[in-house]
Amino acid sequence: MSSAPPEIEIRIRARNGWLWLDWRGLIDYRDLLVLLVRRDFVARYKQTILGPAWAMVTPVVTAVVFGFVFGRVLGVATDGIPPSLFYLCGLLGWNYFNQTLNATSNTLRGNYGLFSKVYFPRLVVPLALAVSNLAAAGVQLFTFTAMFVFTVLKNPEFAARPGWGALLLPLLFLHLGLLALGSGLLLSAVTAKYRDFQQVAPFFLNLLLYVTPVIYPISQIPERWRWLAAVNPVAPVIEAFRATLLGTSGVQPGAYALSVAVTLVVLVVGVGFYQRLARDFIDYA
Repeated sequence: MSSAPPEIEIRIRARNGWLWLDWRGLIDYRDLLVLLVRRDFVARYKQTILGPAWAMVTPVVTAVVFGFVFGRVLGVATDGIPPSLFYLCGLLGWNYFNQTLNATSNTLRGNYGLFSKVYFPRLVVPLALAVSNLAAAGVQLFTFTAMFVFTVLKNPEFAARPGWGALLLPLLFLHLGLLALGSGLLLSAVTAKYRDFQQVAPFFLNLLLYVTPVIYPISQIPERWRWLAAVNPVAPVIEAFRATLLGTSGVQPGAYALSVAVTLVVLVVGVGFYQRLARDFIDYA
């Protein structure tokens, strides 16, 4: 007569350290991460006529509006780069940062029903949002590439060409993703207790757009105000996008190094606050 198999007891305990990260849990729940990435991408374009093509239409329309308002009406120069390419290249990085920050800033409140029913590492949800937004960024990159090829064929004398630095493009997306993720987690944690901060993210992003060289080059900023671009962690990355894809030379190594440092600090603080609040968020939400 065979003996009964031993009972297995699983205990889930919260860690007290702010900076402790459950890497094993994230790896064990990688299937859930893939499932959430697929869910977010499908839900975004479900019951739409154009589907993922919206990721192509939106930046093109935005670039046309920017070209008319800032190019023709206000006369803002683009340093010899065709306005369509200039704006599309800037929007390539900005849209990914904007979408990821917006999506992750409401992680706790927006997933209350899911968090209250089953245990899994709470970082899986914001990570899935950051990864799913890369699909839209890939469509926008294809749009930029098509516009670039069209411009070169139409004007063979166009001198701007991507160099070997274009191979670093995934690292630029990673940089923006980590910065947006850290900022979004911090906002999500604060918003979980103080709902007033739900209004902060849209206002902050609208303000940040106009102090980031998306619709103008850094060369158009007066010398006495260029320190604002240096302390803005998004600005050097946007300039790096143009440097890698259009061959411009607006990136300052010191400013980019400062951006990397700020990104790491924001990420560590954001993850710490998020994990701290996520432990007992269900109890008081």
